Amino acid sequence: MSWTEVVIEIAREHAEGLSDALMEAGALSVSVEDADEGTDQEKPLFGEPGMVPTEAAWDHSRVVALTDVDADQAAIVAEAASAIGLTSSPRFTTRPVADADWVRLTQSQFEPIHIGKNIWVVPSWHEAPDPNGLILEVDPGLAFGTGSHPTTRLCMEWLEAHPAPGKSVLDYGCGSGILAMVAKKLGAANVAGVDIDPQAIESAKLNAERNNCGIDFYVPDEFTASQYADSRFDIVVANILSSPLKLMAPMLSGRVAPGGSLILSGVLARQAEEVAAAYAPFIKLSVWAELDGWVALHGTNGTN
Repeated sequence: MSWTEVVIEIAREHAEGLSDALMEAGALSVSVEDADEGTDQEKPLFGEPGMVPTEAAWDHSRVVALTDVDADQAAIVAEAASAIGLTSSPRFTTRPVADADWVRLTQSQFEPIHIGKNIWVVPSWHEAPDPNGLILEVDPGLAFGTGSHPTTRLCMEWLEAHPAPGKSVLDYGCGSGILAMVAKKLGAANVAGVDIDPQAIESAKLNAERNNCGIDFYVPDEFTASQYADSRFDIVVANILSSPLKLMAPMLSGRVAPGGSLILSGVLARQAEEVAAAYAPFIKLSVWAELDGWVALHGTNGTN
């Protein structure tokens, strides 16, 4: 089977509406790209993990719609343009999309990731490059956390540099469970993970089972009603976003045992001071490391 892509260059204010209208008109999928990609006018859009950038398109956007090869592309574009109130149908080009082994093609885009000194995140279809390393078998999925993002990498590197055999660890905002699994494989005794997304919890449970890691995962309400209801942990790690991290300062700090460590990421370098200020009444935080504009903050309960 083969398909045809419809390519339309359009101003930012129409890109999102046209994308939705193309789907309604019969497109199979739609993406928005920077039409100036590869030129001096290229404009990157940034967002924190899990966030959609506030600008959903570029000043000069390219809308790409996938259609059946036998579809009437002109009619689809005309219907979509009319639906969003454009007075005329925008000019477009088409390009063929040949059939492919999409599973194999997708898998080829995900290679093993080497993190820190000895950690490897390996998709299930790959062999571990170093069988003596700390191997985490994790496939890309809906839950955030494969080690590819700097914030995840920073937390993993901290855990590797500060192994805690026999100690307790809480991974708050666990996503795929990757940080909890690193802690467990480094010898932590009791490890718990919490996430607001039930789908992430299911993903984390499957990943932990696949990696032979005994970890307890909960959504927040279940966590507060669990055996950990009043527990404090030797290590608390939270790789979320700066805004919720600030709001959760009393709660997360209260989960750190005396003398225990708190590690926060999901924080841009320019946000470090304001996040540290939110935690200052509880735990003094400082930047442990920075990577690609992101930082990991660390502090010990009892140092201030």
